[in-house]
Amino acid sequence: MGLKSPILKLSLFATGLSGIVAEYILSTLASYFIGDSVIQWTLIVSVMLFSMGIGARLSKLFKKNLLVVFIFIELILSVLVSFSSLITYLSAGFSIYIGFVIYSLSIVIGILIGLEIPLVIRLNTEFESLRINIASVMEKDYWGSLIGGIFFAFVGLPYLGLTYTPFILGGINFLVAVVLLVSIRKELKHWGRLLIPSTLLTAFLIVGGLAFAEPVILYGEQSRYRDKVIYYEQSQYQRLVITEWRGENWLYINGNQQFSTVDEDKYHEPLVHPAMHLAPLPRNILILGGGDGIAAKEVLKYKSVASIRLVDLDPAMTKLANEHPVLLKANEGSFGNEKVEVINRDGFKFLEGDESYYDVIIIDLPDPKSVDLNRLYTREFYELCRLHLRDKGVLVAQAGSPYFATQAYVCIDTTMESAGFQTVRLHNHVVTLGEWGWILGVKGFPEMDLKEGIKNLSFEDVETKWLNQEAMTLMTSFGKDIYFDEYSDTEVNTIQNPVLYRYYLKGNWDLY
Repeated sequence: MGLKSPILKLSLFATGLSGIVAEYILSTLASYFIGDSVIQWTLIVSVMLFSMGIGARLSKLFKKNLLVVFIFIELILSVLVSFSSLITYLSAGFSIYIGFVIYSLSIVIGILIGLEIPLVIRLNTEFESLRINIASVMEKDYWGSLIGGIFFAFVGLPYLGLTYTPFILGGINFLVAVVLLVSIRKELKHWGRLLIPSTLLTAFLIVGGLAFAEPVILYGEQSRYRDKVIYYEQSQYQRLVITEWRGENWLYINGNQQFSTVDEDKYHEPLVHPAMHLAPLPRNILILGGGDGIAAKEVLKYKSVASIRLVDLDPAMTKLANEHPVLLKANEGSFGNEKVEVINRDGFKFLEGDESYYDVIIIDLPDPKSVDLNRLYTREFYELCRLHLRDKGVLVAQAGSPYFATQAYVCIDTTMESAGFQTVRLHNHVVTLGEWGWILGVKGFPEMDLKEGIKNLSFEDVETKWLNQEAMTLMTSFGKDIYFDEYSDTEVNTIQNPVLYRYYLKGNWDLY
């Protein structure tokens, strides 16, 4: 068939772009629905590469009409890639096992992508010698992969999300098929009776899927939550969802509850006020995480506070906290206060370049359930925090559940101690979360019995909904230490030895 080599190479560049982003979409979906991002990304990419090998082997079965086969592959890929998110979310809505769906898509899409390169090499043999042919074909595919990765990281995920990014990729595969079809339209003969209707049907499916994408995604999202979803957004870093039930609201990040208006005081007051009262004169406060603005609201209750610097990685989260009515009501517009400075940056990187010192550092980060979050619970990170604390400064970190993930909780305490802090364990029953815990550490109180000092704290000078001196006795009491003695050999969490996230994932979450 009369086709020029540049068109073939351009097609392979486009499919290389589409293929790599398909891997990223499926990996992101697997991380969101199944959990443990490291394992899911590793397995999805590995499974797809293996499937591409199968596709390459299967390509030898096609001996005639290679270009027609290639066009059909592009049409099938355009539909599968476009609908990958919708199929996954629909499966969630119908309670089909998500892992089976996502990995099946990975295998089928991988096989189809694997068929492409051998077919193009064979089609291009009439234009170039084998040496130049293989080099130029592989080169275009790899260039497409690079552009695809950049597109997914900086455009697709942050701006189009998992709803529309797949349709962009499916559209690329579809355009490749159309360009090739137009190039050989005069030579189609009897193949035209199959290719042209198939192309029109594919266009109809993609347009129809695009039109119904939003309600399908909402349907699938809603199936993950007991309460009505009133807002959802896929940011560059995470999935944000707000639900509502009987006038109360919940915020979820990647499917994990961050707070509920039912009882957020039972989480945020223990997080903030013991640390603020232990510090001799809390003037300069650093909050790492806390993108919902509620911790900042509690800190603003202290007249001595001159500045609050809040560092949260995700601008979508802090924007939501500053604009959405539910969060504005919960945080009382804390980000609009002139004392509050919001910085969207990784907390570790921020501390490495920061030259300021603080009286209190409050760490309100998501649970350490992945390697990237694990580094914000390491000895190296706590040592950085200690360097930025003034003498007699106080550090407090949310530490998950002392009963659902006991070894992870002990690990955070052990790691903070190894960074030079005198620590004390705190816990409270948060109705919508269960039993939750914090680790509080101080710098430069060698003569103080920290646990007794915290028990005697009084909060009469600050407005609280739940916290008082009696509550401190409850929060510092765990009964006999035999429950924690089982984990006396828990390792320190470091960047080189990231044990914490594994402890967390091995927790008693079946009881949750």
